[in-house]
Amino acid sequence: MNAFYRQTPQALDAEHRAALELYGKLEQAVVAGDRGALARLAGALARHLAVEIEHHFSFEERELFPRLADAGEGDITELLREEHASIREVVAELAPLAARDPAALDAVAMENFRRLALELTERQVAHIQKESMALLPMLDDLLDDDVDRELSFACAAP
Repeated sequence: MNAFYRQTPQALDAEHRAALELYGKLEQAVVAGDRGALARLAGALARHLAVEIEHHFSFEERELFPRLADAGEGDITELLREEHASIREVVAELAPLAARDPAALDAVAMENFRRLALELTERQVAHIQKESMALLPMLDDLLDDDVDRELSFACAAP
């Protein structure tokens, strides 16, 4: 059962859960040095890095953070914006490596991939926890039915 009442936090929570599942698999494959598992994750990881993170962050920054700041929650939105920026930096470095066949990565490239993948996992897991514990419950309280409906459609749009 979902812990959130409104559609928008439910949608964001579902995205968080999918991301956490991917990060768990990524971390296991990286720690084990399992290039076969990394190859099986390659498509999902490349899409996540190229599309899903930016869509999720942009939606929050454009639609949610201004509403929360207007409601007096500017401190949390500023912290989350800073985390978005630091995660985007890791994504910018990791994405070109993730787009390559793991079997084709030389030792240096594989070490960079490993380091960046673990850094991304650590940052994203902590970020998602903050959003799940602070941002999503605030949205449940802040949004009315009409705004929630409008935002849930905007969240789902590619």
